[in-house]
Amino acid sequence: MVTRIALTGLTSTMSLLSLLGPTIPLEWGPGPLTLDSLPRVTYVAHRGGAREVPENSMSGLMAAYVRGTADVLDFDTRMLRDGTPVVMHDPLLNRTTYLGGEVRKLSAGDWQGVRLRPKASLPGSWRSERPPTVARVLDLLGGRAVLMLEVKDPRSLARLASLIRSRGLTRSVIVHSNDPALARRTHRAGLLTGLWRSAEQLRGDRPSQWRSYVDVLDVDHKARDADLLRAVNSGIRRVWAHTVVKPDQRDRVLELGCDGVITDTPGRLAGVRGRAGR
Repeated sequence: MVTRIALTGLTSTMSLLSLLGPTIPLEWGPGPLTLDSLPRVTYVAHRGGAREVPENSMSGLMAAYVRGTADVLDFDTRMLRDGTPVVMHDPLLNRTTYLGGEVRKLSAGDWQGVRLRPKASLPGSWRSERPPTVARVLDLLGGRAVLMLEVKDPRSLARLASLIRSRGLTRSVIVHSNDPALARRTHRAGLLTGLWRSAEQLRGDRPSQWRSYVDVLDVDHKARDADLLRAVNSGIRRVWAHTVVKPDQRDRVLELGCDGVITDTPGRLAGVRGRAGR
């Protein structure tokens, strides 16, 4: 059963942290938390679970972690003009915050004034909050959960690599992108590498050519059966499907051999999985 927390305004990140206790992952016990410790079928909270919590927010990521309905927490990253990596999907502030304009034109000081605008359609009650920096997410959740961060700005790779290495998280943070060349650079930097592909891209892709440097291949669940099967049989160890929101979508990709589900609704989908499959 999915545990639903009444997050009235979601108190604060620090009050959530007080619930967590020692830095011991919820799902894996006292052993080291790495990509290799994930269960056979992996559930990923896309942007924290964007139909259940405010996307790419610290409170949303913390809620997804505390609820325990996902094995991996996913978020997007962009870079401010002073080189600070921050958590944000869009190049513009307009859709998810009370402000407008380009993220890349802001300084770290400007970022302090940005506030997220939670969707009215989300379950529960959520307060506006400042979107986090990548460093803050790594500091609060690194080592507690496997994380997957998507690089929206390729220029930020060196800075992201530095943040991950300095915290000893190179085996538990997946650096994700849509660009095979950037994926190769990520692998050469000694980081876990994720590569996502759209249904259209998969029609012409030959995923087996990436198996030497891609740790996770993320495929569009809308792709044709033949294209998904080619990905599953590529030799890449983990093939996860995005962005799944319905049980029948989940069931199809798992039947075709995908071993992970990237979802906006982890509470709905992961709450019915069989834990014996771990």
